[in-house]
Amino acid sequence: MNQAAISLSLAAFSFMLTVIWGTPLLRVLRYFKIGKQIRVEGPQSHFTKLGTPTMGGVMIILPVLLITVLLNAGSLIGLSVSGRSVLLPLGVLVVYGLLGAVDDWEGIRGKRAGIGMSARTKFFFQLLFSVLVAIGLRYFLDVPEMYLPGVSKEIHIGMWYIPVVMFLLVGFSNAVNFTDGLDGMAGLISATAYATYGAIALLQGQIFLARFCFTITGALFGFLYFNVHPAELFMGDTGSLPLGATLAVVALMTGQWPLLPLIAIIPVSITLSIILQTGYFKYTRRRYGEGRRLFKMAPLHHHFELLGWSETQIVQRFWLISLLAAMLGVALAVV
Repeated sequence: MNQAAISLSLAAFSFMLTVIWGTPLLRVLRYFKIGKQIRVEGPQSHFTKLGTPTMGGVMIILPVLLITVLLNAGSLIGLSVSGRSVLLPLGVLVVYGLLGAVDDWEGIRGKRAGIGMSARTKFFFQLLFSVLVAIGLRYFLDVPEMYLPGVSKEIHIGMWYIPVVMFLLVGFSNAVNFTDGLDGMAGLISATAYATYGAIALLQGQIFLARFCFTITGALFGFLYFNVHPAELFMGDTGSLPLGATLAVVALMTGQWPLLPLIAIIPVSITLSIILQTGYFKYTRRRYGEGRRLFKMAPLHHHFELLGWSETQIVQRFWLISLLAAMLGVALAVV
C-alpha cells in the first residue's frame, strides 16, 4: 500500500472512531449540562443555541491521541508506522486542549461563568507553551526552517525562528478560536487546512507528519457529523485552541509556514476584522469623540449575518474560499 493510501485510510479510521464514540459523549455532556453560553451582544439568532453541549474538542483529541500513540507503539514490535517526530504536534494538541478545557469549564461552571478564563491568563499560558514548542522545533527536531515559493533550497532565519514560532502558535490558536462562531465553520476550514498540509507533507516525503495530518482530518469530519447546522455539539475552546496551535506546528514542521496565512485565509481574515474593528473604534473615539465601526459586528462572520446572509450561506461561501486558497497553497508549495 502506498503512502497516500495509508494516510487516507487513517483518515477514514479516525472518522469512524470519532463518530462511534460521539453519541455516548453527547449523552454525557447533556447529562452534566455542559452547555454553551451565548454572548448578549451577539446576533439574536444565536440565542436558540443556548445550552447546546460544548467542549466537543474532546471528541477530536481523544481519537487522534489513541491512534497516534498506538501507531508509535508499533515501533516496539518493529513496525515503522509512525515516527516520534509527531509526538510534538500531538503534545501541542493535548496541552492546548487542556488549556481550552479549563477555559470552557470556567465559562460554564467556574467563578467566571459566562466569561471564561481571563484573556491575560490565557495569553500567558499560550505564550509559555509556544516558547517550549519553539525550543523543541529548533533544537530537537530536524525540520526545515523555511521554504519560499520558487526557491528550491531551505532558507535559514537563525534566531528569528523562535519569535516566528511563538507568533504563529499564539496567533493561530486564537484565530481558529475566533472562527468557531457558526455551525460547522471552524471544523470545515480546519479540516481543509490539515488535509492541505497533509498533502504538502506527502509531496515532501514527510510521511509520518502526513499521516498525523490526515488522522486529524478524519477526526474533524467525525466531529462535523454532529456539528453541521443545526449543531448538536460545539467544539469550544477545548477544540479551537489546540486545532489552531497544532496547525501552526504542522506548518512549521513542513517549512511551508509562509503559506499558512493563505491556506488558513478565513481564520486570518476573521482575526484581522477584529483587530481593524477595535483599532478603528478607538481611533475614531479619540478623534471625533465617538467610536465608529468598520463592520456591523466583529468577527467578520457576524457582519455578514447582520447583512442578512444565513448561517449556512456564510459557512459554505467561506469554506469555498478556504478550499480555493488551499489549492493555491499546494500549487505554490510545489513550485
